[in-house]
Amino acid sequence: MSVKLGSTQLAAHLSGRRIGLVANPASVDASLHHVVDLLSSSPGVTLAALFGPQHGFRSDVQDNMIETNHAVHPRLGVPIYSLYGETRKPTAEMLAGLDSLVIDLQDVGTRVYTYIHTMTNCLAACSNHNIPVIVCDRPNPVGGIAIEGPILEQGYESFVGQFPIPLRHGLTIGELARLCNDAFGLHATLEVLPLDGWHRGLYHDDTGLPWVLPSPNLPTLDSALVYPGMVLFEGTNLSEGRGTTRPFELVGAPWLEAHRFADLVNDLGLPGVRFRAAEFQPTFQKHAGQTCGGCQLHVTNRTTFRPVLTAVAVLQICRRMAPDLFAWRQPPYEYETVIPPIDILSGSDHLRLKLDADVPYATIADTWTTGLNSFLPIRNRFLLY
Repeated sequence: MSVKLGSTQLAAHLSGRRIGLVANPASVDASLHHVVDLLSSSPGVTLAALFGPQHGFRSDVQDNMIETNHAVHPRLGVPIYSLYGETRKPTAEMLAGLDSLVIDLQDVGTRVYTYIHTMTNCLAACSNHNIPVIVCDRPNPVGGIAIEGPILEQGYESFVGQFPIPLRHGLTIGELARLCNDAFGLHATLEVLPLDGWHRGLYHDDTGLPWVLPSPNLPTLDSALVYPGMVLFEGTNLSEGRGTTRPFELVGAPWLEAHRFADLVNDLGLPGVRFRAAEFQPTFQKHAGQTCGGCQLHVTNRTTFRPVLTAVAVLQICRRMAPDLFAWRQPPYEYETVIPPIDILSGSDHLRLKLDADVPYATIADTWTTGLNSFLPIRNRFLLY
């Protein structure tokens, strides 16, 4: 099948306006034409400012937590403002003279993916300056049915989690914009240009749309499938595979024995996934240049696979295999200098404390049920599909 993106409706909405655009290299249509080219060639549309999220407007900054600078588009002469540098929210000066702000970013269905927080920061800023926002909807690449994981709790807000939603939220970026704008009081003048032909059971490779890596460390749909859970390993001293060609699918550390590790996690019988013993050397980030023993996740059934449950189970095995060598990563992390990274990733201190107390992973997962049940009716109010 072929899903039509929200951006296909964009030009008809913008005639006579000065536009700001939040985008990156994944902001392309079904024919791989970039939204910048669409807008810059549209009669009556003035593309006046560009904005880039984490990794930059060009996504040329590979590592995470590396800020990007402001620049000028070499072909169009339009300013490119970094929203992952000296500021993470557009300033009055950046928004000056704009009639509308367009957001066309590919989300990956996970609360800690910073593009959605760039979007909500833009909604808040545009609300303050009376600038309408248009969000071009895009499919949730990991489907729009399953939700999973803990809800972010008050006091643990950060740039990887600003609002009380679960780790895997099951929304498109347009639906999430509607939810955050209304339920969490951002109050921007918001229009979402909806998808045509998408339904909630579709994964990205069901849509007929090309996969363009949304950020440098999510190169494939396989990496996006496991990301809602395996991103938690960023809060540890284990490698989550950054610096390899399979980030988030690979996990390990120099002190883990790969085959024993894989045997232990396979013995858990986790749904929809198998683990292959693997050894790898990250080229940057944690354990760069060192051989790590670990495993690669192979998702065998997307419907039954539970990425957050899986990650918590793997975390528990890692702690049990090497309790004296496993450690929680210390701040700073994503602009948070006090709260442990695992806490802002998971949304509270519960996961860390329960794993430290060796509470069984399935028991930990059971504690998410109440929060998820409370979130569902809120979520349902803003579904478009």
